[in-house]
Amino acid sequence: MSGHDQLVLCLCELTRLLWKLFLPLVILCALLLTVLVLLVLAVRYWLQSSRNARRARDGRPTVAFLHPYCNAGGGGERVLWCAIRALQNRYTDINIVVYTGDLGVTGQQILEGARRRFNIVLPRPPQFVFLRHRMLVEPNLFPHFTLLGQSIGSIFLGWEALTEFVPDLYIDSMGYAFTLPLFRYFGGCSVGSYVHYPTISTDMLSVVRERNPRFNNPDYVSNSLFLSAFKVVYYCLFALLYGMAGSCSDLIMVNSSWTLDHILSLWRAPNRTSVVYPPCDVSAFLDLPLEEEVDKKCHSIVSVGQFRPEKDHRLQIRAFKKVLDRRREGPGGRESLKLILIGGCRNQQDEDRVLMLRGLCQELGVGDRVEFKLNIPFEELKRELAESTIGLHTMWNEHFGIGIVECMAAGKVILAHKSGGPKLDIVVPFEGGQTGFLADDEDSYAEAIDQILALPPASRLQIRRNARQSVARFSDQEFEICFLAAMEPLMGTLER
Repeated sequence: MSGHDQLVLCLCELTRLLWKLFLPLVILCALLLTVLVLLVLAVRYWLQSSRNARRARDGRPTVAFLHPYCNAGGGGERVLWCAIRALQNRYTDINIVVYTGDLGVTGQQILEGARRRFNIVLPRPPQFVFLRHRMLVEPNLFPHFTLLGQSIGSIFLGWEALTEFVPDLYIDSMGYAFTLPLFRYFGGCSVGSYVHYPTISTDMLSVVRERNPRFNNPDYVSNSLFLSAFKVVYYCLFALLYGMAGSCSDLIMVNSSWTLDHILSLWRAPNRTSVVYPPCDVSAFLDLPLEEEVDKKCHSIVSVGQFRPEKDHRLQIRAFKKVLDRRREGPGGRESLKLILIGGCRNQQDEDRVLMLRGLCQELGVGDRVEFKLNIPFEELKRELAESTIGLHTMWNEHFGIGIVECMAAGKVILAHKSGGPKLDIVVPFEGGQTGFLADDEDSYAEAIDQILALPPASRLQIRRNARQSVARFSDQEFEICFLAAMEPLMGTLER
């Protein structure tokens, strides 16, 4: 028998063997699929039985918010408390639950923190469900493939939340989109989301494709063609999964035009998506005097924002250093300027970041002109804004920028990054008048600060007036109106 005939014979035998195995494999796959479906149905039945028992006991529906860091002091937390307040004022016959990972405090302490930091008091205290596994969404747990790791971690955290308490309506208010299918298909809940910032965006893909170094694209990746190509593929696959998870939402609210564009391109649900600008405590700052600054001896530049890497406080300090370098010593020079960094620290990682920033100040020789104020009360924030001249913000592609709006409401001349929400929604002309300044690197920030300080007091006053008048569209009242209008279709589905 020739070699060719032997090869043909072997191929025939292999084909017969595979055909014999095919039917058992099909049967096995069918059995496994059946077991999986039955398991999902059993879990769903168990969770829905738990919800029905709770409904029979309480006699009213429950709306639950997933916000593992609800005791932090950022803009996302302010949105949470204003949303809860709006629902409680409108619907007196519902329960509110907050899933939180803040294990070191009580519910009363969390509410007291909201009152102290945001000047928000709820009509009724919500129920808090304390989650034990918040560490699963901590970025330091995943030094590599952080987006994927945190998203998988959020699924486990969402499962803990769902098994602890099954609501009627679930709202993801912190950007954990991968929990949406969990609550919808396993919990049988109506689901909604308020998106502050897309987990991944086309801008992030552009940064990697163009090999630009950023806080989320370190030098060793941007300098490598292979690693950059691999990261692009990883981001594209992740974006596909993220879009599939987000599309499960019955209702999608986004906080800015910039976020809207990205969510529409990823989640592809335009008929369920609307812009609801976040609530900014505009009224609390309107009582600050808006007067011409005559003979002001010292000008302070105030930055308001959590101490997170994307806020880019390093850029603020380096730009401030350049401004000081251009000024002489003595009255009217270096000593007439100071930079005040105000923000919240969520964890030890943020506190370490503050230590690093303090070290940078000492390294650059500006430590005597830079102050750090952490987790300060609301009244102290107002006092600092009242005494300042410039409000500073440096985050690239900031999704919105509540701190920017607060500075404008307080009558400060704002200087923000020329991207994202500040560029598209906030620092835009009002009735033809200028409302602030935009910059995008150390030099342009330093030049803008010099330009603002060189303006005649009357010109600065006009910009401040325009800015204050323009931010009325971001007030708590406007947020409540838009938030309740967006929520109404889902609230109407709840059985009372």
